[in-house]
Amino acid sequence: MTISTRGAQAPAVLVLEDGRAFRGRAYGAVGETFGEAVFSTGMTGYQETLTDPSYHRQVVVMTAPHVGNTGVNDEDPESSRIWVSGYVVRDPARKPSNWRAQRSLDEELEHQGVVGISGVDTRALTRHLRERGAMRVGIFSGGAIADEAALLARVRETPRMAGADLSAEVATEEAYVVPAIGTKKFTVAAIDLGIKGMTPHRMAERGIEVHVLPATATPEEVYALAPDGVFFSNGPGDPETAEHAVALMRGVLERSTPLFGICFGNQILGRALGFGTYKLKYGHRGINQPVQDRTTGKVEVTAHNHGFAVDAPLDRISDTPFGRAEVSHVCLNDQVVEGLRLLDRPAFSVQYHPEAAAGPHDAAYLFDRFTSLMEGQRA
Repeated sequence: MTISTRGAQAPAVLVLEDGRAFRGRAYGAVGETFGEAVFSTGMTGYQETLTDPSYHRQVVVMTAPHVGNTGVNDEDPESSRIWVSGYVVRDPARKPSNWRAQRSLDEELEHQGVVGISGVDTRALTRHLRERGAMRVGIFSGGAIADEAALLARVRETPRMAGADLSAEVATEEAYVVPAIGTKKFTVAAIDLGIKGMTPHRMAERGIEVHVLPATATPEEVYALAPDGVFFSNGPGDPETAEHAVALMRGVLERSTPLFGICFGNQILGRALGFGTYKLKYGHRGINQPVQDRTTGKVEVTAHNHGFAVDAPLDRISDTPFGRAEVSHVCLNDQVVEGLRLLDRPAFSVQYHPEAAAGPHDAAYLFDRFTSLMEGQRA
């Protein structure tokens, strides 16, 4: 990525790997960037989306036409920086209008060197990605614009998301602790594969002291904490590359320690149980995805960000090396597996984001379910 921080009204062009191009104006930093083009259907929560480490090496297309009206503040980020590789909007706000705003979204993108494009027909772009699938893309603005054939060749030289091992690039390098709020009830070791800040906070609200460990954590480092439970976070990349995380999870399952995984953690559990994973055509991203909890029949509106899914049977209980397992949650749009549950050990996972930052709070009960597993194990 090459960037400059001048010329916000410079011309810009977005080039997809199949040759289709969209022209607009520079938004944020000026220069060039590459990644996987994906779209998010959320109508709010853009600051949390931008700072979600799961979006590492992705160029996010916002389907909501008007973006930036609430500006940017220092309280809502999910991590210490913006992780998206590029940002695509149709109609950016000319001026933020919110009492919590400290600066504009355009200024924040420029400050962090994120190359974006505005004035794009994002409806047409989203329809194209739904029909053709997520694909590699480049955004070029200002002096980076060249002949489209040359730009297309550069896009096609960039790596694909399939086969990408990215967790270690976004995870913490040093362990840290998020203390329990109020009386401490449990200790949880959280494996950071790209964790969002709100996730340990949701556990802390329930009296859990959370020790966030690097993605490279060993079983010895996990169990040195004498944890009541182990958590595997969300994160970017292809789960087929996550051999260390899969091995670590199998070690946790062997000890029957209460286990909870979300998003990437759900895919890791799937692999640990012997199921395969596969890349979705265009994935689920946004805060309005309908999921049914098959254990209760309840339908929840949920927050998603994933391009891979677990290949597990929906119509039967499966035998695994760790006992019986079943699909606990399913997406009502396309029947994609959205959760797994072991019936003989205290372990479960979901493919979406129950911490709900940003998003609805329908799935907050999952943190209570994790707490109940730890209570049961202690009893």
